[in-house]
Amino acid sequence: MIFFVISFLTNIIGPLVPDIIDSYNLSLTMVAVLPFAFFIAYGVMSIPSGILVEKFGEKSVMVIAFLLSSLGAFIFASSPTYAMYIVSLFLIGSGMAMLQVAINPLLRIAGGEEHFAFNSVIGQLFFGLASFLSPLVYSYLVVNLKQGNSSSWFLEKMSNLVPAELPWISLYWVFAAVSLLMVIVIAVTSFPSVERKEDEKVGAMDTHVMLLKKPMVWMYFLAIFCYVGSEQGVANWISEFLQTYHGVDPQTIGARTVALFWGLMVAGTILGLVLLKIVDSRKVLIGFSAATIISLGIALYGSKGVALYAFPMVGFFASVMWSIIISLALNSVASHHGSLSGILVTGIAGGAILPLIVGSLGDAFGLRIGMLFVFISLGYILSIGFWSKPLITNQIISKTKA
Repeated sequence: MIFFVISFLTNIIGPLVPDIIDSYNLSLTMVAVLPFAFFIAYGVMSIPSGILVEKFGEKSVMVIAFLLSSLGAFIFASSPTYAMYIVSLFLIGSGMAMLQVAINPLLRIAGGEEHFAFNSVIGQLFFGLASFLSPLVYSYLVVNLKQGNSSSWFLEKMSNLVPAELPWISLYWVFAAVSLLMVIVIAVTSFPSVERKEDEKVGAMDTHVMLLKKPMVWMYFLAIFCYVGSEQGVANWISEFLQTYHGVDPQTIGARTVALFWGLMVAGTILGLVLLKIVDSRKVLIGFSAATIISLGIALYGSKGVALYAFPMVGFFASVMWSIIISLALNSVASHHGSLSGILVTGIAGGAILPLIVGSLGDAFGLRIGMLFVFISLGYILSIGFWSKPLITNQIISKTKA
């Protein structure tokens, strides 16, 4: 449930971009400030969240996280201004960062250590499923509210709560309610006590300083920075790109294309799991990264029909990057994996920086030129497959038999 809700709240900005631009008359740079506000919260909150979890426990931190998320969604839904949106997204992003830090150790204990890898994959599948569904929920709400359809109690309530010219704001009333519901669910649920392994603990400041002196740590931090930046640098601009260059309706076809981007990312994850049992993870990363670069090039310069398929294929091929980069990073050091994880998760702030760069370049030279910047970050991810030298490589079937 928590993986699902995190994703449901996180990956919705992309489909909303055309509506946000129209509603507040924003430049591409100004609209890119919004995902910046959300993802910069990861850079600010990830390491402090680890400290809070160790001091107060997972349950307390998750309750606080969903309260922050509910508050952030509520203040924007009740006062839908651009400035309030920035504050709202930072609060929601802070809550999501806290949840990301708390959930994995809890999942290991709750499901049993021997099932942790399997349950982690299931968690990522639910994460992808929510990213697929949230644009469809947005499309359902906006289309029905614009048509004045109040055939259900829910739609009637939404039509009374949101301004007629801003039907997409209804999504944030949903977010506020869902987050508040999760506060109640977590508050009444009994969780097992988490005894952290030594390598799961967030170390003292001197441990972080020691790790940050290692060039390899910075290289993997940059890898996470580039991955999340690439993911958001594409997903956030798909709908606006299709509207600008192909005249696609962002509230229907645009939203569905973004949904397919996340849906195919789930499918790619499943294929990646199979491949990682038979091929070295570095070779998988090289192949999928090259395919991602090719797909993005086709999406940017192909026809409308081609772009509607090529953008989702970018999500399909990017699907394995996160898990492979994380595993290569953790398998490249012998100890202090908890502290390293905190540093790596801070790299999620790349989702703040790269969309902002794309937007700024888009204002100056056009969105198509702006999105070419993503090739730089994808190129760096491709390079990882050539320079990474993990202490432990992924176990493949032929090695197991040997």
